[in-house]
Amino acid sequence: MKRTEAEQFTRRLTHHGEGPVWLGHHGLAVLDMLAGDVVLIDDSGAETRREHLGAVVAALRPRRDGGFVAGLERGFCLLNDRFTVTETVTCWTSPDVRMNEGACDPQGRFWCGSMAYDLTPGAGALWHLDPTGAAVQAIAGIGCSNGLAWTRDGTRGYYVDSLTGRVDILELRPDGAIANRRPFVDVTGEGFPDGIAVDQADGVWLAMFGSGLLLHFDRTGRRDAEIAVPVRQVTACTFAGPDYSELYITTSRYGLTDPEAAAGAVFRARPDVGGFAPYAFSG
Repeated sequence: MKRTEAEQFTRRLTHHGEGPVWLGHHGLAVLDMLAGDVVLIDDSGAETRREHLGAVVAALRPRRDGGFVAGLERGFCLLNDRFTVTETVTCWTSPDVRMNEGACDPQGRFWCGSMAYDLTPGAGALWHLDPTGAAVQAIAGIGCSNGLAWTRDGTRGYYVDSLTGRVDILELRPDGAIANRRPFVDVTGEGFPDGIAVDQADGVWLAMFGSGLLLHFDRTGRRDAEIAVPVRQVTACTFAGPDYSELYITTSRYGLTDPEAAAGAVFRARPDVGGFAPYAFSG
């Protein structure tokens, strides 16, 4: 199994870094999730802009016709290209549950899942926002909705409910309903599975929160590589840059009484197989 080490790309920018995504001419965006901030980073690793969207910003993706879509604490919002919120959709009112991670599918729907602040099992759900503006609960009874990404050809999605200790495969019907959900890999006992990125060969990079590792599984589920990060709490990863050849990794200081100096910084690595552009929201 191939093992490499990530290099530090930025200074410490976030308390709980999450949801990295490449936004083209805007550069790399990372989320300071529990501060509700979107942080833009240039190709030198410098912070160029910080926008506050609310109590929580759980996920961010581009829209096909300009602007962005985001998951907020209790629902979704649309933003223009200046990161001004133009529309919100509330999915629930309970203060005990918040959104946590999301992505767009190849059909242009924006998916985002929820979790209880105290990780109560079954309190979360997986939602999607249709281009029409309708919010749909796709799966109930989720523990901690986390990484979500689709293959380049759109034939399968990979999904993490962290409390299951697994990455699952989601197969969708044309209407966006989930036709099948089945286990892909199980990492129970090895750490807390968090965010994911999918490469051009349909392999999955999985951030293991608490272990300082990203694990790679090929399309068949065989573990064949890992990336070591010198920070325990790795949270998420994404392919970015003009050719999507580099993997950018977010980290967190959340809940630590003795955080490493670089916890909250963004790291990067260059795997053998690169990625591709994130799918955009068509609404």
